[in-house]
Order: sequence, then structure tokens, then C-alpha cells
Amino acid sequence: MSTRPTRTESPAAAAWMPTFCSTPTLFVLMIVGELVALVIVLAPQDSPREWLPRLATTSVYVQWLVLLNAVVLCSLREVLQRLLSAIGFVVAWCMVIVTTTLASWLVCRIDQALALGLTVPASEALRFVVANAAISALIAAATLRYLFVLEQWRERVQAAAKAQVEALQARIRPHFLFNSMNTIAGLIRTRPDAAERTVEDLAELFRAALGPDSQPATLGEELDLIGRYLDIERLRLGDRLQVELDVAALPRELPLPRLLLQPLVENAIYHGIQPLPQGGTLSIRGEHLGDLVEIVFTNPLPSGPAASRNGIALANVRARIGYHFGARAELRVEPRADRFVVRVRLPEDAGR
Repeated sequence: MSTRPTRTESPAAAAWMPTFCSTPTLFVLMIVGELVALVIVLAPQDSPREWLPRLATTSVYVQWLVLLNAVVLCSLREVLQRLLSAIGFVVAWCMVIVTTTLASWLVCRIDQALALGLTVPASEALRFVVANAAISALIAAATLRYLFVLEQWRERVQAAAKAQVEALQARIRPHFLFNSMNTIAGLIRTRPDAAERTVEDLAELFRAALGPDSQPATLGEELDLIGRYLDIERLRLGDRLQVELDVAALPRELPLPRLLLQPLVENAIYHGIQPLPQGGTLSIRGEHLGDLVEIVFTNPLPSGPAASRNGIALANVRARIGYHFGARAELRVEPRADRFVVRVRLPEDAGR
């Protein structure tokens, strides 16, 4: 007798369940609930009443059902997340129907016991409960499907963005490492002490470059790595490389991905200062702009055409900034007649 392996989903593929307790999801659910309440009030009634009191009563009842179902689904999210998406959808849909049915029956019994007259007479209690269950089945099917598809779309967009960032990192890191190794090779015979110090600096850069992007660093650590990289390049270029640093105003504790800014420094040296026979000055300046931190990189611009690889570092940093910080952060390029300026703006409250 042959056996077939049980079908399972990986954690990445199972990330389909929306977070029902989140504020955006609750807002959507409450809007849908209020629209349902409005439709119920506008529908013809056997015993006409003032529409405004009916709307108030119906809205309170419907919103209570919405919040109750959201709490139930939020509590069961981890359990449903382990199921296949199709099975989890059906289970979540059934839970909404069961919760609405029990809640409608409870409300009807309380109303009859207190003689409030807010629901229906005792003879119509069954119809009231069945009608609520049917309405919730239709609304839940459409709403849950929308939320599930939206969550899957978000997960796929995030996965695609992460894959693109990793691909860009894979292209820029060998460029940085190989050029650093060439610098050390040129120092071993002529300046062994400097080569030894450079190996130590390069070891720290290796640790940062080869580490996973998911491990956060700080702006202070990034500035220290930039300092080590500049020490390596000073040995290679000598007096042709001048550096002006004005970063005292920057918050060193600001979290950011590893090697986020170093490719911009490498870009400025290899495509701005190195092609110039006389070299040039690299300026790194930081300041506060409201709730943003701005870091400006300025380097001289050769008169010839820019190298084709000039955009790789910029694309890498721009993609990583968008992935980690969202729309509030940006990378702005300002090529001028004789200078190349790159402005990086990051939200100062990103790690709070």
C-alpha cells in the first residue's frame, strides 16, 4: 500500500490570515457593519418606526456583533494560521455565523426578559436569529474574502521587495569587497604595518557586509564603518582623497540596516574622486529637518560621462530605504555642473 505525503504549507506561504485586531482592519469592519445597518433600516418594515431611533439601535447592535466577531477571529488567528488557506477561510466563515447566531439568540432572550421591545416578539425570535445568521453569512463571505486577498497581496509585495533588495545587495557587496582586497594586496610589500591595520578594518567591514540584512545596526555603527572604509581608501589614494565630516548633530542610536550608507561613500570615491588626477574632497554632513534626519554626501563630478555602474549603489540604497522605512524616507540625487550631491532623509522616530 502506497502512502502520499501530507500537504503542508511553509510559514511564508501560510501568511494569509489578516490581523483582525489591528486598527485598519477594525475600521474596515466597522464601516461595513454600519453600511449593513443602514441597509436594514432603509428596507421596508411591517411596523414602521422613526428611522433615526431605528438606525441608532441597529447600529449599536451591528457594531457590537462586528467587534465580537473580530475578537473571536483575533483570538483564533494563530490556530487558523496553521491551516491551509482554503480550510482556514471556511473555518473563519463558520465561526462568524456561529458567533452571530449565538449572540442574536442571547440578545433576543435578554430583550424579551427585560421587555425592552428593541428586537422582535417572542413568536418571531427564530426568524430574527435565522435572518441575522443568513445576513452575516453573506456579508462575512465577501468581507473575509476581501481581507484575505488583501493580506496575501501585502505578503507577496513584501516578499518581492525583500527579494529585490537581496538581489541588489548581492550585486554591490562583491564590488566593495574585491576592491578592498586589491588595496590590501598593494600595501603588503611596501607598507606591511598599514596593511595589517587595513586587514583589521576590513574584518569589521566583512562582518557587516556578510551579515544578514535583518539584523539592525545603528547610525553610529554605520558612521564608524564608513570611517574604517575611508581609512582604507586614504591608504590607496593618499592626498588625492580629502574628507570633510560634519555629523555631530546626527543621532548615533538611530536604527538602520547594515551598510546602508557605505555604498554611497564608495560610489562617491570610485566615480567622483578617483577619476580626477588631482582627486577631490568628499563631504558628509548631517542635520535635523523636523522629525527627519538628513545626511548629505557631496563629491566632485568628473567632466566625462559617468560610469555605467554608477546607479547600482544608488538603486541599492533607494530600495533598502523604501523597504525598511517606507514613504517617509527618501534618497534624492542632485547632479550639478561640477558636483554630485546625494541627500538621504530618514525618519528619526523609526526605531521607537
